[in-house]
Amino acid sequence: MSAHPVQPWKKPSLWIALAALLVVGAGSTIVARNMMESRRLAQEQAELPPPQQVKVVALGRLEPASRVIEVAASDAGRIDALLVKKGDVVTEGQVLAYLDRYEVRKAERDVAASQLAEARAQLAAETALGNSQVQEASTRVSQIDAPQQAAIAAQEAAIRSLQAELDVAKIDLARFQQLNESGAVSRQELDRQRATVNRLEADLNNAQATKQQLEQARVNDMKNAEAQMASAKASTTLAQVQSRVESAAQNLALAESQLELMIIRAPKAGQVLDISAYPGEAVSQSGEPVLTLGDTGQMYVVAEVYETDIGLVKVGQPVTISSRNGAFAETLTGTVEEIGLQIAKNDVLDDDPAANADARVVEVRVRIDQSDVVAALTNLQVDVAIDIES
Repeated sequence: MSAHPVQPWKKPSLWIALAALLVVGAGSTIVARNMMESRRLAQEQAELPPPQQVKVVALGRLEPASRVIEVAASDAGRIDALLVKKGDVVTEGQVLAYLDRYEVRKAERDVAASQLAEARAQLAAETALGNSQVQEASTRVSQIDAPQQAAIAAQEAAIRSLQAELDVAKIDLARFQQLNESGAVSRQELDRQRATVNRLEADLNNAQATKQQLEQARVNDMKNAEAQMASAKASTTLAQVQSRVESAAQNLALAESQLELMIIRAPKAGQVLDISAYPGEAVSQSGEPVLTLGDTGQMYVVAEVYETDIGLVKVGQPVTISSRNGAFAETLTGTVEEIGLQIAKNDVLDDDPAANADARVVEVRVRIDQSDVVAALTNLQVDVAIDIES
């Protein structure tokens, strides 16, 4: 008995093959459709304008408005007394500390001051003496001049009187000569009148000579008195004392300068941020700070902006400041106030080990609106975002 032939559609393998073909066809269709959709999206994306940068981000550090001021000693020595502690607010010029040689320099200053006072007292005494000598010489001039002027004036009056008598006697002599020729006057009377004229002429000559002597004596006495006055005014002793005063003043100025080197003062008003040297510790002139100051009443962020972004930053742009390590919770605001003029290596380093440690940056100073929040956080690292669209 012969077997019945097997029908093909009843074979399972046929259906499996058909199912596989359907799956492959559907998958190919989906893949093709996805590829077409991806190409369409890529084309649309390429046609869109590139995204515009709206912020410049940077790392920064906090610092006071006056920046951090390192106060060092002007001379080598040891700290003898420290008058402030960390956190104290000081004024400009306030004494912060004394070096160990302060008392020695102070004694030297006091000696120089006493020497100057002594020299000035001596100068005052010598000046008073010189003034009295000048006054004495001036009085002598007056004592010489007034009597001599009176004597000369009296002599001039006598000369005028003799001249008048002589003129009258000469007139009488001429008249006597005429009368003698007519016989009205004797020869004896004529001779007597001639003798009177001769006597008056001799008296007049003597009076004039006396006047010349008085005038010459006055000139000589006045020269001597004026020379004495000039000598009193140009006293050598006074000049020497004046020189000593000037020398003592210079010594005092030097002593005060050396004393000032033993005092450490605040160059500006601010808050003591840190102290590096305490009483008994040595300090030098090498620039090592004794303490640091800062005006924490107004705080700033020094943001290190990459050189590729600095062209986008402008003065007046708003800024947000945040702390990645939670030193302060709120996000602070500020304003770009100053943009640096040189490119340098970055000082604030990111925690990311892959970050560029040799980046070229420009320092941008940002004035913080909420200074009281970060007044005690000088040098804290912060994240800065500068809104370059505003």
